[in-house]
Amino acid sequence: MNADFSGGRNGAIDMLRGMTMFLMVAVNEFWTVLDVPHWLCHTETYEDGMGLSDIVFPMFLFAMGMSIPYAIERRYAKGLSGESTLGHIISRSFALLVMGVFTVNGGSNFAPVLGYGRAVYYLIMLLGFFLIWNQYPKDFRWKKGLVALGAACLVFLALTYRTKDGGLLHASWWGILGLIGWAYLFCATLYVFCRRRLLALPLVWLSLVVVNAVTSGLRDGSTLIAPDNIITNFAGALHLGEGSGPLMAMGGMLLSLCDMRLRSRSGWQRAVLGLVAAFAFLSHRWWITSKNLGTLPWCFYVTALSVALYTLLRLLEEHGITRWFAPFRPAGNATLTVYMMPYIFLVLWIVVSPSIPQWLSGWVGVLKCALFSLLCIWMAQLFVKMGVKLKI
Repeated sequence: MNADFSGGRNGAIDMLRGMTMFLMVAVNEFWTVLDVPHWLCHTETYEDGMGLSDIVFPMFLFAMGMSIPYAIERRYAKGLSGESTLGHIISRSFALLVMGVFTVNGGSNFAPVLGYGRAVYYLIMLLGFFLIWNQYPKDFRWKKGLVALGAACLVFLALTYRTKDGGLLHASWWGILGLIGWAYLFCATLYVFCRRRLLALPLVWLSLVVVNAVTSGLRDGSTLIAPDNIITNFAGALHLGEGSGPLMAMGGMLLSLCDMRLRSRSGWQRAVLGLVAAFAFLSHRWWITSKNLGTLPWCFYVTALSVALYTLLRLLEEHGITRWFAPFRPAGNATLTVYMMPYIFLVLWIVVSPSIPQWLSGWVGVLKCALFSLLCIWMAQLFVKMGVKLKI
C-alpha cells in the first residue's frame, strides 16, 4: 500500500510552510512592541484558549510532516538506499538539535569565560551555522575548510559558555528548532520503516493521542493514570514529551497520504476536517485548550485549522491563483535561512538597546512586526542570491 510521491513538487505545502514561517517571525517579534491584542498573543498556561501565536509553530510542524513523504520518496526515486535515507534523517535532526541548543543558550543568563557579550555570541553562532550548513556549489574547493571553521566557532562557544551561576552550555529545553528536530526524527524514521505498510501510520497516530491523553492533566487537575507509568517513561525515552509535536507532524504526514490516494474523490477534505473538529470538540470536554501544556484539544484544533488552510491553498494552486504568494515564496523555499534572519537584527537590538516608543503599540505595532517579517524574507532571498542558504 504505497503512494507515489516522487513526482512534481506540491506547491500548496510550500505555501503553507511559507505562510507559517512568515507568521512565526512576526509573532516572535511581538516582544519589541506594546499592547498587542490578546487574541494574537500566547495564552497563559492554564488559560483555556489559544491565540494566533499558539497556532503558528504547530502548524509549521504540520507542514513539515506533510513534506516528509514527498522528500523521502524522491530520494528512493533517485535510487538512494534506505540506509542512506536514514543517515540523512539523522544528520538533519542532529543539525536542528545543535542549532536549537545554541539558540536557546543565547539568553541573558550567561557570563562567558572570555567576557564577550550576547551580541558576539549570536554573531559567532550565526557564522558557525552558515559555514557548516550552507548550500555550497558542487565541487566547491573550500567547502571542507569552511565547514571546519564553522565547527570551530561552535566548539569555541561551547567551551567558553557559562551561565551566571557557573553552568555550562546545556539543553534546558531544545528550542523551536530542536523540537522540530525531534518530531522530524520520529516521523521521518517511522515513514521509512512503514512506507510499504502505510496502515501502520494511523495506528501510531492513535498511539500518540493515547500518550497525550495520559500525560496531560484533566480540567479538574487529575490525570487518567498515575503520572509515573510505563507510557510516559517510554515517551520520555523517545523525547516525545506529551506527544503533541510528533502528533502534529504525523497529522500532516497522514494528510499527504490522503491527498495522494484520495485526490480523485470529492469531499474527502471536508470529511477529514469534520472528523478532526469532532475530536477537538469532544476532547475539550475533559481537557482545556493549552499550548504550553500541549493538550489534546489544542492539538486537534490546530490540526483542523491546518487541514482547512491546506485545502484552501490546494484549491488556489489548482486554479493558478498563486501570484499573491510571491513575496512570501522564500519563506517556503529557504525556510531555515528566513528563521535565522531575526538573529541578525537581535544583535543590533542588543548593541543599541533602544526603548520602545509608546506609539509603537496596538495595531501599529502588529503592522511593524508583519513588515519586519517581510524584511527578513527579503533578506533571506538576498542571501540566497549571494550563494548563502542554509540547507540541512
